[in-house]
Formats: sequence, C-alpha cells, structure tokens
Amino acid sequence: MEHAPTGGPPQAAPPQPAPPEVALIETNGEVTLSIGGEQAMQAWERDLMWASADMLCRHGQDFYEVGLGLGLSALRIAEHPATRRHTVLELFDEVEELFRSQHPELPPTLGIERGDFFRRIHELPSESIDGMFFDPALDMDVWKDAELWSRSMAEVVRVLRPGGVFIPFFSTKPELRWQYVDHFRTITVERHTYQAYDTTEYTYGTSGNAYIQCFHKD
Repeated sequence: MEHAPTGGPPQAAPPQPAPPEVALIETNGEVTLSIGGEQAMQAWERDLMWASADMLCRHGQDFYEVGLGLGLSALRIAEHPATRRHTVLELFDEVEELFRSQHPELPPTLGIERGDFFRRIHELPSESIDGMFFDPALDMDVWKDAELWSRSMAEVVRVLRPGGVFIPFFSTKPELRWQYVDHFRTITVERHTYQAYDTTEYTYGTSGNAYIQCFHKD
C-alpha cells in the first residue's frame, strides 16, 4: 500500500477539454445527466449501477471510482457495510456541484477529488485499492486510442491489490471490452436485464440484456 507510484503521466495523455455545459434534465419522469449536450447518465441505470457496486464490494474495503455521474454507484459503494474508504475522481466541477445539491449529507466513507483519470492513475500508490469502478464520460477518440489504454490499464493493475478487481460500466453488447481484456487473466460476467428510456441514445436498443464485466487481478 505504501509503494511509490512508478513513472509519470504519459506524454500523450488526452488534453484537458474545455469545461462543457453540465445539466440535470428532468422531463416526463425521466432524469438525465447531460454533459456537453450528450446523455452522460440516466436514472434508469440505478439497478445496474447498484449491481456493479455490490460486486465491487465483495472484493475488499478500499475502493476508487472514476466518474461521479448521478452518484448512484458512489453512494451504494460508500454505504456498503464492507467499505472503509471510497474515493471518487470527477473531472468536472459542475457534476460534483449537482451531486452535492441533491445529496448535501454524504457518508463519512465517501471522498470526492478532482482530476483527469489518465493523469491521476500514475499518481496513485501501488497496491493501494481493492477495487476500481470505472464510468467516466470520454470522447470517442479517447476510447479508440489503443496506446493510451495499454499504458493506463497497466497502471490500473499496478494500483490494485492482489485479488482486487476492475469493473467498468455495464455493456449492452455481449462482448468483452478490448481496452481492458489483455491486462487480466480472470474475467467474470454477470447478465442482467434492463429497461432504458425510449429516448436513451447510448445503448444497443432500449431493453434486453446488460453485462457487468469484472476483471480480476490474480
């Protein structure tokens, strides 16, 4: 837990974007967190986020989350009886401000810090957390940057304790995510059904199966 981090931020880390417009939109019973005019998260995700959080909490007591969103998973993890400390990394001030306006009293186990994942991951101590939940809002060109993911996921493995896990946000497409799969030997998948809003734009269809992928550090 006390090992010093290795290396420094990658030379080609994504540049900090200009602050986007952040809004909480509530219409016709639908709740959407909008970042830069795009759907970043919606309230129908609650059960899937809770299931992901519960899976994470089966693997230790010190956790880290990337992307605050609506805070559904953050609160679930922080309030779990097994949790000693849960830290959430959020890039945008406005997302945290919205969250705090909705939840003025936070669990004592929950901490929120500001920063960019692709820089911050290099600063975290080795073997310092039992699990990471990963759900940031990223541009498509970042998702496609194979070299960036190779470097960053090597750092995630370094930061995890033996037996720790990395859980990205659920997928509605039945395939392992290429950004992570080469860095872990053991992967478990849970299938859940979901029902999105008719207006949801970021899923493969608005109902069906969702897959929670858990990557284990041996």
